[in-house]
Amino acid sequence: MEKRELVIIGAGPAGLTAAIYGKRAGLDTLVIEKGKPGGQILITSEIENWPGLVTESGAGLAEKFRYHAENFKAEFRTATVMRLEPQANGHTTVVTDGGEIDAMAVIIATGAYFRKHGCPGEKEFTGAGVSYCAVCDANFFEELEVAVIGGGNTAVEEACYLTQFASKVYIVHRRDEFRADRLVVERAMNNPKIVPVMDSILEEIEGADTVERIVVKNVKTGEVKKIPVDGVFIFIGTLPNGAFIGDSVKTTEAGWVITDQNMKTSTPGIFAAGDVRDTGLRQVVTAAGDGARAAMSAYAWVVEHR
Repeated sequence: MEKRELVIIGAGPAGLTAAIYGKRAGLDTLVIEKGKPGGQILITSEIENWPGLVTESGAGLAEKFRYHAENFKAEFRTATVMRLEPQANGHTTVVTDGGEIDAMAVIIATGAYFRKHGCPGEKEFTGAGVSYCAVCDANFFEELEVAVIGGGNTAVEEACYLTQFASKVYIVHRRDEFRADRLVVERAMNNPKIVPVMDSILEEIEGADTVERIVVKNVKTGEVKKIPVDGVFIFIGTLPNGAFIGDSVKTTEAGWVITDQNMKTSTPGIFAAGDVRDTGLRQVVTAAGDGARAAMSAYAWVVEHR
């Protein structure tokens, strides 16, 4: 069986930072990623809260992370992790679709994914007007009207981005005020292309071959109305990417990995970092900080158990 000192699962900001710190500490480091390195920032149009960079595209920042990790000779491998099997000696067997790896330490850094709404029409029109990524699909809606579902930072920020393409952007939110940061909300409300639809929930997405309208219901009055749109962008929260975790470490009921302040999980030798953790803030900067701390905790574990 292949043996490694540190296996990092996931190549988003947390995993890539962990790779940098792991290699700098002298650990034999392998990063496993089933897709393209970068994580969710790959689908973020603009990042303006990474210290030292006033503005940067998500893809651009991801490329810098990857380059930095490769500069320290971190090894990358494309594979899907199937499960983790903690061993009595403190090692963990990482079972992938390409074989098994005996790891002295493991860092789970698989991030999170966008939650589906579940309303009628969502599944049928996914890829035919329903999207979860504005930067990926906004250009398909040049001079068309679209709707954004949600009221957090992601929803409102992506609504602003969509105004660069769409002629009108409705933001449908179930509450009477947005949950997004004040500056984000102010920017959106000052944009003449944005139309807030407050106290309302999405009931259905309708159309023939592609999206033609949404059906929304006012939660206070019960009024139901149809809004003609050509696209629906859904941003209503995230869920952890952790199907492989099983009972290898303790998680919340929703699946978020529970750690202490040093990124240690309930299982010795397994650490977690970034958005997959049970944490109150999921941002690039916090994910990177998690990755650094997880790597140093993993280093201390490996040195102790060599």
